[in-house]
Amino acid sequence: LRLTAAAAAVITAGLAGAAVLLVVWLHASLISGLDQTALQRAQVVAADEDTSRIAAEVPVTDHGEAVVQVVDGKGNVLANSVNLRGRPRVFAFPASRADRPHAHTVDDIPIGAAGGTWRAVGIPAGPHRDPVTVYVAVPTEGVDHGLGQLTVGLATGVPAVVALLTGVAWLLTGRALRPVDGLRAQTAEITASDLNRRLDVPAADDALGRLATTLNDLLARLDTSTRRQRLFVADAAHELRNPLSILHTRLSVAARHPGLADGQALATGLLPQTDRLTRLVDDLLQLARLDARPRLRTRPVDLDEIVFTEVREARRRTRLAVDQHAVGAARVTGDEDALARVVRNLLDNALRHASSRVDVG
Repeated sequence: LRLTAAAAAVITAGLAGAAVLLVVWLHASLISGLDQTALQRAQVVAADEDTSRIAAEVPVTDHGEAVVQVVDGKGNVLANSVNLRGRPRVFAFPASRADRPHAHTVDDIPIGAAGGTWRAVGIPAGPHRDPVTVYVAVPTEGVDHGLGQLTVGLATGVPAVVALLTGVAWLLTGRALRPVDGLRAQTAEITASDLNRRLDVPAADDALGRLATTLNDLLARLDTSTRRQRLFVADAAHELRNPLSILHTRLSVAARHPGLADGQALATGLLPQTDRLTRLVDDLLQLARLDARPRLRTRPVDLDEIVFTEVREARRRTRLAVDQHAVGAARVTGDEDALARVVRNLLDNALRHASSRVDVG
């Protein structure tokens, strides 16, 4: 929704700029048209002055809107249009060059109740021995009035259009984001205890549908990982419970019947259980380090020597036969401690499930 507001601000600025440029362009175009009209009228009057005697009154068209005045080189008024009858000289600027006529803005020409603003041109005319200047002016009232109405229309219309567009964009954006908000609400309801839930995937194969599918895949991976962690915790608790139960039982018996307890036999019986607990704790710590991206110290090691060492330790913990004759020389590049832990875990599993014999190869 903030993006919609920003877009509305950009659209407003764009439309306002376009409206200003439109008014400026229209004003320049219409004023240029008035200048061209005044110049053409001046050229017609100048042509008459070149070919005939100067009359006291110059006929005008345009229903009396244009004004014409002919002035000699001394500044005397030789002729006026009907609407300037009896008026003194009203144009003070010099005549333009014949090849480059230039229009001027003139205020307060004494015609009507208010003079207003005019666009006037002055061009040279008459014979070379007695030159005159022909001035023609046309009012800008019509242009100003039309542009004023256009400006008022744009000033009221642009905000209305922007408001309409903003409202439509707001509705469309809210409608488009409603499914996203639904996905957000469903995701917020999913907790660690119900990771088996999934989000509703929209029927349309669009970006929202792909997002819902991706989130469901993520939930599936989290669910699988959580199940594995729970299973691991259950297995680890089960493995720790057996030696702890044995330790607790033997220590309880020794505490209740101190006369019957044989210290050496008790220690001999308990040491394997403490070793087992130590290995389990070491394995748990190693798993935690593996999850934290451990730095393995790799170097050339004799894997067969590691196996022989772990077999000797295993024989001390069991009465089963452990045969290592199938072990051959093997030199590898790896972490000696990690490899020893792998072999130790394999032997522990074998001793736990074997009935009479363990073969190592």
